[in-house]
Amino acid sequence: MTAKSESDSKDEKDVKDGRQDDRQGHKENGASVTIPVPRILRAAREQLAELAGLRPEGVSGFERTPDGWTVEIEVEEIPRVPETMSVMGLYLVTLDPEGNLTGYRRARRYERGRTDS
Repeated sequence: MTAKSESDSKDEKDVKDGRQDDRQGHKENGASVTIPVPRILRAAREQLAELAGLRPEGVSGFERTPDGWTVEIEVEEIPRVPETMSVMGLYLVTLDPEGNLTGYRRARRYERGRTDS
C-alpha cells in the first residue's frame, strides 16, 4: 500500500464529490485520473482537424456530459475575400472521458461577418 499525497487525496475527494471545475475525473485501473479541460479542448480541435480536414479557429463552448464531453468548434469552411464573407461552420464534437473523439457533426453554417439575430 502506498501513501497518498495531500493533493492526491484532495483531487480524489473532489472527483467523488463532483466539484472539480477544470478537470474530468474517471477511473483507470481502479485509480482516479483527471484530465485538465484545456487538454480536452485541444484534443477536440486536433482530432476534428485530422478527421475532417478543417482548421479550427476557436472553441465557442464546451460541456461535460454523462458520456464525456461535447465541444462546439468554429471552423472556416470556405475562405473568401474579404475575410468577412468567408463561410464558417459550427461543429459539435463529442469525446469520451479520456478525450477520444466519438463523433462530430456540423450544427450550422454562416458567413463570418453575420451575427445572430
